[in-house]
Amino acid sequence: MNLLRITIACFLFFVSTCVNAQRTKTAKAKPVAGYKVPKLTTSLGSFKDTMFISPQDALSVIGMPLKITDAKNSSYTISSYQFAYRQIVTTEDEQTGKAAFSSSIKSSLFKSSPLPDLWLNIIRERIRPGEEFIFFAVIAKDAQGRVMYSPDLKLIVK
Repeated sequence: MNLLRITIACFLFFVSTCVNAQRTKTAKAKPVAGYKVPKLTTSLGSFKDTMFISPQDALSVIGMPLKITDAKNSSYTISSYQFAYRQIVTTEDEQTGKAAFSSSIKSSLFKSSPLPDLWLNIIRERIRPGEEFIFFAVIAKDAQGRVMYSPDLKLIVK
C-alpha cells in the first residue's frame, strides 16, 4: 500500500513539473512607428564624451548627478547605468620584492544619480593621476516612458 502511494506521489510530481515547464506564447515587442530616437549626450557637470580632467576637477565633479540631454537640450531621466572605477594600485612583485603600479577595476549597476556616498568616499580618499571614471550602459527614459541608450562617458584623471 505504501509503495503504491509513493509511486502515485512521484507520478503526480513529475506530471506537474512537466506541465509547469511548458512555454506560453508571448507577444513580441513592436517598434514605435514613426519615432526616431534622438541623439543623446551623457554629461557629468560640464564634461562629455571622453575627456582628461585634473584631480581637482575630478574631486568636484564626481559627486554631481549624471545628466542625459538631446540636441534640443531636453532632459531625460536615468533608468540605470553602470559605473566602473579604474584605480591605480600598488602591488609587490613576488620575485624581486619591489613595489609596482597596477590597476584595479571596481564596477556596479546603479539606478539613481549621483553615486552613493560609499563610492564617493572611496574615490575622494585616494584619487590619483591615471585613474578613470567610466559611466556605461546608460539607459535613459523620456517623458512618454520610451527607453533608449545614451552614449558612454569616460573621464581620465591626468
